[in-house]
Amino acid sequence: MTSTAQHTQVVQKQFGEQAAAYLSSAVHAQGTEFALLQAELAGQGEARLLDLGCGAGHVSFHVAPLVKEVVAYDLSQQMLDVVAGAALDRGLSNIITVNGAAERLPFADGEFDFVFSRYSAHHWSDLGLALREVRRVLKPGGVAAFVDVLSPGSALFDTYLQSVEVLRDTSHVRDYSAAEWLRQVSEAGLHVRSTTRQRLRLEYSSWVERMRTPDVMRAAIRQLQQSMGNEVREYFEIDTDGSFSTDVIVLMAER
Repeated sequence: MTSTAQHTQVVQKQFGEQAAAYLSSAVHAQGTEFALLQAELAGQGEARLLDLGCGAGHVSFHVAPLVKEVVAYDLSQQMLDVVAGAALDRGLSNIITVNGAAERLPFADGEFDFVFSRYSAHHWSDLGLALREVRRVLKPGGVAAFVDVLSPGSALFDTYLQSVEVLRDTSHVRDYSAAEWLRQVSEAGLHVRSTTRQRLRLEYSSWVERMRTPDVMRAAIRQLQQSMGNEVREYFEIDTDGSFSTDVIVLMAER
């Protein structure tokens, strides 16, 4: 079995078991970036949009009333089943679900006007390949938007962030820095239009409960938090209960 296939199995196991928890997660259901994504769709009532790595479908639900069709695409079929059920409950009949990996999109060249992806890229086994696929399925002039946890860039902060991420969720691959995002997006043939940085507060208990993080991993996260120097604890605003803040990038690009 290839390393990519093995990673796919880890992702499917991790998120299949937690699909319903992501639908009700306040972190995933709320965010100022939704208004930015919706603003891109003004006057685009005939557009087709790909929600790449859709998770529990929060992007799909926010944008579906504004476009002709949304394809909610994810590696976890159980996540897609949650999306389909929630779309039905909300009367959003223009959302369809498709199963697959970000690195191998089963769509024709130039099939979409928009590709939006939120809190998914850090799970992709090959970011560069996925971004090239995004460019391929976008129409000329089409818009891609990526929202994800952002590595601060500092080696110390990066090491800490990646460590707690993978302890919490073994399907984690990498939170990329702004420089890494800009390079990979440009190398994929997309043109960066804008980047903005946001701050996200994560309440510790719900953060680990959402992934059903094993107790031994939870203990390791808390020990690591308490063992780091003041500069790490201050940057990530680590609270006594383990809650913390992290950076988020919102990157807009065009084909």
